[in-house]
Amino acid sequence: METFGEKLRYLRQEKNINQIQLAKELDVGKSIISLWEQNKCEPTLSKLIAMSKFFCVSIDYLAGLED
Repeated sequence: METFGEKLRYLRQEKNINQIQLAKELDVGKSIISLWEQNKCEPTLSKLIAMSKFFCVSIDYLAGLED
C-alpha cells in the first residue's frame, strides 16, 4: 500500500511539476511539500481539499481509503 507521501510524489511527477511549483499552488513552503512526501507530517484538511482539486483525485484516494 502506498503511503500518502508516495501518492503525493507520484501525482506531482505525473503532472510534471516540482515541489516549488506545487508549494506555490497550495500556498505553502517548499519544505512542507518535502515533509509531506517524506511522511514526516500531514496536511490539514483544507490542504487535502486543495490537493484533491488540483490533482483531480478524491480525498479518499489521498488518504489511502481507495485505490
